[in-house]
Amino acid sequence: MVKRSKLGGTDFDFYALKGQSAAGIEDPSRLPMTVKILLEGLVRLVEAGVTEESNIGVLARWPAPAPAGAELPFLPARVLMQDFTGVPAVVDLAAMRSAMKRAGKDAGKVDPLVPVDLIIDHSVQVDSFGFRDSYTRNIEKEIERNRERYSLLRWAQQAFHNFSLVPPGMGICHQVNLEYLANVVQVRDIGGRKVAIPDTLMGTDSHTTMVNGLGVLGWGTGGIEAEAAILGQPAYLPPPIVVGVRFLGALPAGSTATDLVLTLTEMLRKHGVVDKFVEFCGDGLSSLSVPDRATLSNMCPEYGATSALFPVDQQTLRYLEVTGRDREQIDLVERYTKEQGLFRVAGAETPKFSELLELDLSKVESSVAGPKRPQDRVALPNVWTSFSTVFAAGPKPDRDAISRLTEEGGPVDGRATVAVHAKPEAMVENGSVVIAAITSCTNTSNPSVMVAAGLLAKKAVELGLTVSPYVKTSLAPGSRVVTDYLKTAELLEPLEKLGFFLVGYGCTTCIGNSGPLASPEIEAAVSKEDLSVVAVLSGNRNFEARIHPLVKASYLASPPLVVAFALAGSVHKNLVTEPLAETPDGKPVMLSELWPSQDEVNEVVQRCVQQEMFKREYSRIFEGDEHWKSMAAPTGPIFAWDPNSTYVKEPPYFEGFAPQPKALTDIEGARVL
Repeated sequence: MVKRSKLGGTDFDFYALKGQSAAGIEDPSRLPMTVKILLEGLVRLVEAGVTEESNIGVLARWPAPAPAGAELPFLPARVLMQDFTGVPAVVDLAAMRSAMKRAGKDAGKVDPLVPVDLIIDHSVQVDSFGFRDSYTRNIEKEIERNRERYSLLRWAQQAFHNFSLVPPGMGICHQVNLEYLANVVQVRDIGGRKVAIPDTLMGTDSHTTMVNGLGVLGWGTGGIEAEAAILGQPAYLPPPIVVGVRFLGALPAGSTATDLVLTLTEMLRKHGVVDKFVEFCGDGLSSLSVPDRATLSNMCPEYGATSALFPVDQQTLRYLEVTGRDREQIDLVERYTKEQGLFRVAGAETPKFSELLELDLSKVESSVAGPKRPQDRVALPNVWTSFSTVFAAGPKPDRDAISRLTEEGGPVDGRATVAVHAKPEAMVENGSVVIAAITSCTNTSNPSVMVAAGLLAKKAVELGLTVSPYVKTSLAPGSRVVTDYLKTAELLEPLEKLGFFLVGYGCTTCIGNSGPLASPEIEAAVSKEDLSVVAVLSGNRNFEARIHPLVKASYLASPPLVVAFALAGSVHKNLVTEPLAETPDGKPVMLSELWPSQDEVNEVVQRCVQQEMFKREYSRIFEGDEHWKSMAAPTGPIFAWDPNSTYVKEPPYFEGFAPQPKALTDIEGARVL
C-alpha cells in the first residue's frame, strides 16, 4: 500500500521511499540514485492507478533478476524540445485541435498534460562572422529563413497553457535548462495536496542528458515518445543496468573538464555502456563543479549510455545559488534530497551498481578528440600523428561532390595559395585549420574554460599574435550570461581581436550550421586540390563532413585549445614542444606561455560570474528581441493552416475523424509481402 509522508520543515507531502515497506521497498539506502528516482516515479504511478503495485517490488529488489520481459512505466515531470524536433510535435497538437473543432468538441482539451519547454536554438547559421554586427546579421537571416516555422511556434506560445517557448537568440536548450529551467525538485498538486517530487524529463534532443550534471534524471527520446509523454502516457523501460563510475583525486593543473570528458568518452566506449545508465560516485566528485559535471553528462550520447547522473550535493546547492534560483527553492532541494536519500555526503558508502569502474582524475591530460569520432581521444602532442595516420597519402579515384562526403581521406601533401578578402596571400594545405569555433553548450556552459579561452586570447593579443585569414573564427555561447561575464572580465575584446566575434546564441557549428568557409576562394581551393582541411570546435560530435561538407577532419577541444589552434593555423605543429606562433618581430611563442594558471581562471570566475547576470538575463528569457516581437503570427486556440504552404501543413491523420471510432472490419484481399 503506497503512502505519503510529510516533508519536514515544509507544507509539502512526499513519497518517502524508506516509508514504503508495505509496498515492497525494504532498504532503499543501498540503491543507486538513478534507481531511487525511477522508483519514486513508479510509486506515484501506482497510486495514480497507471500500473500495478507488484512492479514496485521488481525495482525495489534491484539488482535482483526481474521477471522475463518486465517493463516499468516512467512519466517525466516535464518535456524539453528544440525547434527541429519540436515543430512536428506542435504541428500534431495543432492538428488535434483542428480535428476536435471539426468534431464539434472543445479543442481546448488538447493541451499538454506534462509541462513542455521548447527552445529555438537549432536554426541559426554562421553566415556572418568576424564583425561586431555578425550576431545581428545572422539572427535577421535566421528569422527570414524560418518565418513560417516561427509563426507556428509563436501561435503555440499563446495557444497552449502548459507550454513555454524560448525565442531565437536567447540560448541553447540544454544550457538554458541547466541555468534556469531545471529545479531539481518540483512541486505538484496531487489529490488536492502539494507534493514534492524529483525533477525529471525527457527531451527530443540526444544531449538532454546534460542536466544530469545538476542531479536531474533525464534523457533524449524520439518525437513520438515525447508526444506520448506530453499527453500523459508513460514510456516503458526494462529494469535498468546501472554502471557506476567512481572518481578519485582531482584534475591536475592545465587539464580541463573538456579533457576529462574526452577521456571518459574513450573509456566508456571501450567498456560498453549502450542502453545502460551511468552514475558517478566517489570523493573525486567534490572537486568537480556543476558546470564541469554538466560537460561530462552532456556527452553521454557519445559514450552511448541512456543517462549519466551526478548526485545532488553541496556543489549542486552552490550552483543553484550562483545561477539565481530562489532561496526557498534551494532549501526545498536540500530538504527533499536529504530526506529521500538523494543527497551525496563525502565519504558515504558506494551504492550497489550493476558494474563499477574507476577513473583517477589526476591522470587526465590535455587532449582533443578526432579527427572523425568523439571517442578517439588524442593527447595534445599527437594530433598531427592522428591526422596523418587517418588521411594518408595515396591514389584516389575520381569522385563527385556527393561521394566526397563519405570518402575516407585525402593526400596529406596538397596545398594551395589563396587571397582572402583582399588580404595577403596565405597557404592553405592539408592540415590547415579552416574553422575554429567556440560553440556548443558542452563547453560554453562552463565559465572556467570560457574564461581560460579569454585569458589565453588576451595574452596572445598582448604579444601581437594574429589569426590567419583562412581560419573562420566564431563565438556562439549557449547563454547570454556568457557574454555578460566575458565583458565584465574585459575578455570579450581580446577574443574579438582574434576574430572570435559573437555570431549567435545557438548550436551553430556544433550541429553543422557553420556557414561557408572564410571565402569562396578557400572553398574552391579545398575542392579543386582535394585538400584535407580541419575544423577545431568546442562541440560534442565530429563525424566526417558534419561540421562542413568540405571539412573532412574535425577535432573536439576545449575553448582555450580552440583559440590556440586558431593561432597555430594548422594541426601540423606539436603544441607542447613546438612554438605555437611567432610575434611580429619573429620571437617564437609557446602554448605554455599563453596558458592561464588555474589561480588566474578562478580569480576571474569568482569576481565576474555574478548571480545578478543570471537573474537579469533569465527575467526576459521568454520575451525575445525586436525581430521576434515584431513577427506576425496567428492567434486564438486554432491554428490558421495555409493551404498553399509547402512546409507547415495540416497532417492527414485526422481526416474523417469521428468522436466514436468505427467498428473493426475484416481485412480482405491482402497479401503478405
